[in-house]
Amino acid sequence: MGGQKRNLPDVLVIGGGPAGMFAAAAASFAGAKVMLLEKNERLGRKMSITGGGRGNLTNTASLHDFIKNIPGNGKYLFSVLTRFSNNDCMKFFKSLGVPTKQKEYGRVFPVREQAGEVVKILKEHLLTSGVNIHYLARGTELLFSGCQCQGVRTADTRTYHSKTVIIATGGASYPQTGSTGDGYRLARQAGHRITPLLPGLAPLCVADQQICRQLMGLSVTNIMLTLITSGGKKVDSEQGDIIFTHFGISGPATLRLSRVVSEQTAAGNNNQHLLLDILPDMDEGHLAGKLLSMAINQPQKSLLNLLKQLFPGRLAAIFIKTLQVDGRKRSGETGKELWREAARLIKHLPVTITGARPLAEAMVTVGGIETREIDPRTMASRLAGGLYFAGEVIDVDAFTGGFNMQIAFSTGWIAGLSAAEKAGSLIANLE
Repeated sequence: MGGQKRNLPDVLVIGGGPAGMFAAAAASFAGAKVMLLEKNERLGRKMSITGGGRGNLTNTASLHDFIKNIPGNGKYLFSVLTRFSNNDCMKFFKSLGVPTKQKEYGRVFPVREQAGEVVKILKEHLLTSGVNIHYLARGTELLFSGCQCQGVRTADTRTYHSKTVIIATGGASYPQTGSTGDGYRLARQAGHRITPLLPGLAPLCVADQQICRQLMGLSVTNIMLTLITSGGKKVDSEQGDIIFTHFGISGPATLRLSRVVSEQTAAGNNNQHLLLDILPDMDEGHLAGKLLSMAINQPQKSLLNLLKQLFPGRLAAIFIKTLQVDGRKRSGETGKELWREAARLIKHLPVTITGARPLAEAMVTVGGIETREIDPRTMASRLAGGLYFAGEVIDVDAFTGGFNMQIAFSTGWIAGLSAAEKAGSLIANLE
């Protein structure tokens, strides 16, 4: 029996996304015999589309700022982000022949900006390192000996035994890439609690479909979005660019707010409102004065055409409609009160939202395996021996900009090293 155990893989990684590939790479680097199971016919499907296919690998933010960009349990990741940092990540990619470059907001991309190429290079590195990769292998049942996890059974009833197991199957967002929640089901078998799963980094749905039809495809830069509950309480705000869609609003500022919107919806607050400040860098009084001055200087200009000097035509038309005035009316025929009302509307355009788009359309999953049940120093389960977790399957999530990828890389790397160390101690105990 001892000889059979010595022939087992030291580390079995379930999931071939960014977290799983880095876990396998780290375990192999530590000298472990590694097997990687991937349910798809190829590795890294979700990683291949990160950054719009250009490969936003990480971010140059300091550790303090990095954690600020992780609203979902950011402080929990302090240890792994310290032990395998964004700088460590860039050095690792450089060692593989993937030089990186920094772009706006600290985002880091491969110089060639081809995420698929990075996945291919990672795969070649794993094969060169001796990692045994099995495709079309979906883990469905963990195998235990007492409280020790010792392998997994796949959907086709094959069994894979190992000294340690790492679950890195991703979340439940973008299921077409293979992230269908398998890891949550496996974790429950070990007694782990799964926090509610919600859409994160998702567009928002607008109740008034007429606004969507009128503004669909319109991009507006540098807007302040403020989320308000039905009781008038301010919940959160974000500033950035947005784009109106056939169902609502998308864009960077919207994506950052979506986590809070999802949490409010889950708490039963279905009547939420956004206040759109179209000109956040100009106060309301100054704006009212500017509009009045424009009207005085261009008295023959229609109200609609006057507003079109400052805003896209379709947005100006929304202002006119909401103000309930005739857009053909001449500017010189108006008084100060109209321009005060217009300024207030431009600074506080109300939009009722019904929630975020479904989890399947979200970029990340909010929620996952309860972090209190995972050792933050090793990514080891506190409930089952020899079991580790990495990546989106854990209850951690971040904003856009390379932060989620770095979380996958860091948790994967530390889980891989820790599992390899554990497997080594098991081997020593057998000898």
